[in-house]
Amino acid sequence: MRLRNKPWAKDKIEQHPQYIVANPEMYKGKWHEVFGNKQPLHIEVGTGKGQFVTEMARANPGINYMGIELYDSVIVAALDRLIEADLPNLRLLNVNAADLEKYFAKNDVDRVYLNFSDPWPKIRHEKRRLTYKDFLKLYEDILVDQGEIHFKTDNQGLFEYSLMSFSDYGLLLKYVSLDFHKSDYQGNIMTEYEEKFSEKGNRIYRCEVKYQN
Repeated sequence: MRLRNKPWAKDKIEQHPQYIVANPEMYKGKWHEVFGNKQPLHIEVGTGKGQFVTEMARANPGINYMGIELYDSVIVAALDRLIEADLPNLRLLNVNAADLEKYFAKNDVDRVYLNFSDPWPKIRHEKRRLTYKDFLKLYEDILVDQGEIHFKTDNQGLFEYSLMSFSDYGLLLKYVSLDFHKSDYQGNIMTEYEEKFSEKGNRIYRCEVKYQN
């Protein structure tokens, strides 16, 4: 996906520190100070334009949510959603997912969402996949014991790879659907990509996995 450059994006981000947390490393181990409570914290890695995480926060006021997105030109769309929704249990981080340990301590996070991540199909790019073993270790280091990853994609190859990666790492497969939109799952909240792909008739794959530490 080619991103359209938005030279004004960084200025807009800096103008809204109440929504996109500035200096997030300051809150490692104490994110309750940002939210003003000790509710569970769920993060979406690669939040894109923010539809999923915003609607999750709206539907679940007893859970705190964090949308994490690297690209300035993308996260400003999520920022617009949050400004309009003004949800007290949602914040955004404009950081690289590879650096999560800089911002979160062990037990800071209760659940990780990975939605329609870049499949990086070439073998030489395997380490960039968000379900690669190094990322699984990264999530383990910030999650509570027996924390969970919830994963959705329309890419069959990435899904098959991820199931193997989860299994090889020793995670427990709690839920697997090879055609999620035809399942009896209740309460699904779709991402922008999910809406787009499902309208085209693409199959959606989903799983929930749990660390066994």
